[in-house]
Amino acid sequence: MNEKKQYEVLKWASLFLEEYHREARVAELLLQHHLGLSRTAFFMNMREAIPEAIHEAFMQDIKEHAETGKPIQHMTGYEEFYGRRYIVDNHVLIPRPETEELVHHVIEAAKETGKTPIHLVDVGTGSGIIAITLALELAGASVSATDISSEALKIAEENARELGAEVAFIQGDFLQPVLNNTETVDIIVSNPPYIAESERESLADTVINFDPELALFAEDNGLAAYKRIIRQAKEILKPGGMLAFEIGYTQGHAIERLITDSFPQASVDIIQDINGKDRIILAKI
Repeated sequence: MNEKKQYEVLKWASLFLEEYHREARVAELLLQHHLGLSRTAFFMNMREAIPEAIHEAFMQDIKEHAETGKPIQHMTGYEEFYGRRYIVDNHVLIPRPETEELVHHVIEAAKETGKTPIHLVDVGTGSGIIAITLALELAGASVSATDISSEALKIAEENARELGAEVAFIQGDFLQPVLNNTETVDIIVSNPPYIAESERESLADTVINFDPELALFAEDNGLAAYKRIIRQAKEILKPGGMLAFEIGYTQGHAIERLITDSFPQASVDIIQDINGKDRIILAKI
């Protein structure tokens, strides 16, 4: 049996991925997962031999990712978000760094209000990353989260249990479950579907073939979800409350108009992400 050294396997996998125009760093992350090593231990053991069974399983995953675009998160079953590990599968969006930026701004804005307790609702929660992070980062906050997908809510509830977060998960379309409960809230936050159908062809295969379409696409040039949430928000958002959205980088001013049409007194901030693109809207009502 001719076992390969870790560095040899990593080099082969990185070059293989590059041939398929995939990110070479995927090899490092996937091999680290298969070996069950921390990042530090992974780099300290580069000259260690890899057991044949692990080598074969790793190569199979590398080839599948290269040939089909299957996200490595669907192979490992998790993704990191805001310093915590979340379970993900094909029923939920894979957490992205831009959403971490949205959460950061919501946390800062919530703290600035000085209100306690504060009631937040996360609309279209998916894996629960936004709701769970807010529940854990904002002491005493009351957090609810909605999603129309029962499969997504199962993942979100499991993540909340694993991370020890108290979140009330409710199945339903956008804010309708909260309207049914006649609740009023301080902050409504959402990363809704916002991709226009016309943009379908521009999406990477890792997204279009594996992320749930329900969480990606929206009618009205990607604005349909915002229109629905803003309209519903008029019924439950407290005076002095806040709307917080992740947006497509071309949608900022259109969504600003939607908000000010419903809330003429609103103060709307369009915030750019780390790449300098419009990505977040915070509207104080």
